[in-house]
Amino acid sequence: MKRIAVIPGDGIGEEVIDGALEVLNAFSFPFKYEWGEAGDAVKERKGVALPEETLELCKESDAVLFGAVGETAADVIIKLRMELQTFANIRPAKSFKGVKSLYDDVDIVIVRENTECLYKGLEFEVADGITEGIRIITRNASEKIAHYAFELAKKERRKKVTALHKANVMRKTCALFRDVCRTVAKEYPEIEFNDYYIDAACMYLVMDPWRFDVIVTTNMFGDIVSDLAAGLVGGLGLAPSGNIGEKSAIFEPVHGSAPDIAGKGIANPSAAILSATMMLKHFGFIDEANKIEKTLEKVILEGKTTPDLGGKLKTDEMVREITKNLELS
Repeated sequence: MKRIAVIPGDGIGEEVIDGALEVLNAFSFPFKYEWGEAGDAVKERKGVALPEETLELCKESDAVLFGAVGETAADVIIKLRMELQTFANIRPAKSFKGVKSLYDDVDIVIVRENTECLYKGLEFEVADGITEGIRIITRNASEKIAHYAFELAKKERRKKVTALHKANVMRKTCALFRDVCRTVAKEYPEIEFNDYYIDAACMYLVMDPWRFDVIVTTNMFGDIVSDLAAGLVGGLGLAPSGNIGEKSAIFEPVHGSAPDIAGKGIANPSAAILSATMMLKHFGFIDEANKIEKTLEKVILEGKTTPDLGGKLKTDEMVREITKNLELS
């Protein structure tokens, strides 16, 4: 029995997580769900965005299924990643037939280092009107994420890994990351490797995304580039992610809490459902995960979607279409 901590969070988090759980419950997985609270509303009520009992629940669970968080993201999801030592953030960007997007055949996986860089939050006000932030890049973390990227490429039978950095300007931190990736690449001669400066890579992603297969990069660059990649395939409503550590894992849609549509029942549940399928694959339920993904693709192609994808359905109506088709397949 796998223990799953469920944290809906803020805004549309509860709506999309409910949808993901409904799809998961169409099967009989050996999962025990336990709910925790975190986010903006919790901070207003309790004075802390991530209560200790929620953190302990996550540490004691086999995985965390997370919804969305608002202004307290640094105090909640980033802290969870650090506390659970989920060093690899995996963000697929894949085209779906029936979704209006720039390209219809993109299939990229972004592997983002998840524990250091500027996101460690080492920021200080050193004088009136002067602030500083410390960027931490270590050989150990760079080696772990580089190995993870190449192993993922092997597992998914992908042919190429590209490292993104800015070593021409950040000659210590980014140069270390780049050099480590180049060294690790030599251990995988069967997989093509190259590296780009981050600014050039952003242009290439827009103009020629097919030159990328697996991207490996640092924490902040990975955050930015993964949203860019999501824009290529139809937006954040289709962008799942997994945070993987040696003992823990967190699965969450990339989109935020979307307070402008929260409570309206029109949130797109796709990213949360795809995040749940990433959790299934993590636990070895490959066939079931693929079945859910194919059913979601079918529903999207038929136009039975929420308004952001051009459809007219409510969140729960789209979820019902998915579960109905699961039963028929």
